[in-house]
Amino acid sequence: MIKFLIEKEFKQLLRNSFLPKLILVFPCMIMLLMPWAVNLEIKNIQLNIVDNDHSAISQRLVNKIAASTYFRLVEVPASYEEGLRNIEIGTADIVMEIPRHLERDWMNGEDAHVLIAANAVNGTKGGLGSSYLSSIINDYAAELRSEHPEAATVSGVFASIQVDTQGLFNPNLNYKLYMIPALMVMLLTLICGFLPALNVVSEKEVGTIEQINVTPVPKFVFILAKLLPYWLIGFLVLTVCFILAWLIYGIVPVGHFLLIYFFAVLFVLVMSGFGLVISNYSATMQQSMFVMWFCLLVVILMSGLFTPISSMPEWAQIITIFNPLKYFMEVMRMIYLKGSGFFDLLPQFGILLLFAVVFNSWAVISYRKNN
Repeated sequence: MIKFLIEKEFKQLLRNSFLPKLILVFPCMIMLLMPWAVNLEIKNIQLNIVDNDHSAISQRLVNKIAASTYFRLVEVPASYEEGLRNIEIGTADIVMEIPRHLERDWMNGEDAHVLIAANAVNGTKGGLGSSYLSSIINDYAAELRSEHPEAATVSGVFASIQVDTQGLFNPNLNYKLYMIPALMVMLLTLICGFLPALNVVSEKEVGTIEQINVTPVPKFVFILAKLLPYWLIGFLVLTVCFILAWLIYGIVPVGHFLLIYFFAVLFVLVMSGFGLVISNYSATMQQSMFVMWFCLLVVILMSGLFTPISSMPEWAQIITIFNPLKYFMEVMRMIYLKGSGFFDLLPQFGILLLFAVVFNSWAVISYRKNN
């Protein structure tokens, strides 16, 4: 009897032409993709250096930092204010300012102060990036001491290069400020994206969807009726999350709540369309749940939730371009920590709008094709 039941389950599994293929692909994707994407080492930090000294010593310091594998010297702005603007628009992670008369002060035995201003929206990235940079500067100061022993004061004490670090947008490097907005994105994804799709598949599995298809109810109305309750629940949960973040952690957005809700509506349309695409190609709950779990795992780990996308390999960064969670997480963090306005978020708005059009059009076309 047991043998018969086992054979039955295997036959039922193999009758599904899609599920066995996914079972083979899933572990391969996990082993090949995740060790590269989920990397706690911080690399490719975008750096701006403001050189106010323009001396041989300051130029050597710039070249030494640029040669590091942890930093990418993307720009040498003319002023510190220009570097801060680059941090605000997202083209720089750290701005380092070299003071005037660095070389003169060093040769006269006086201490010099180098300012490091790090984007601390991601506290881990900002903290580690500042530590890496401070280590390079301290090593360089040791090289200078060995090369210029005459720079010692009368008491035999060498001058040093002091590093003043400033964390922007998250001065205390509070990791909760970075994670809580992203966790809200995950809740919206689960409630408004995957649960409605499972509901549609359940209708298909029990056969009631065939009865609905022969009724005069338009397909758009049927799908909207399936999605709308989950949308309302999702926005209710999002509001509860705002309240809990304020009551428990004391975290409130620097920007406007209305802007968050506006982008949340757009993101919900994206994920609902994506979930409907999966449901249209799934015949059973088992198949749809497996596909959704596979997609959920990939989009979460490739969204920048835990590790910065800039630390991933270039081929992995290309994959993240097609991940809608990445853009909405950027929106939530920028509004919560930076207080960004709509015009600051125009790139994310355009990409999310494109995702919404593509996924929902695909869902409508595939639904008509299969039904």
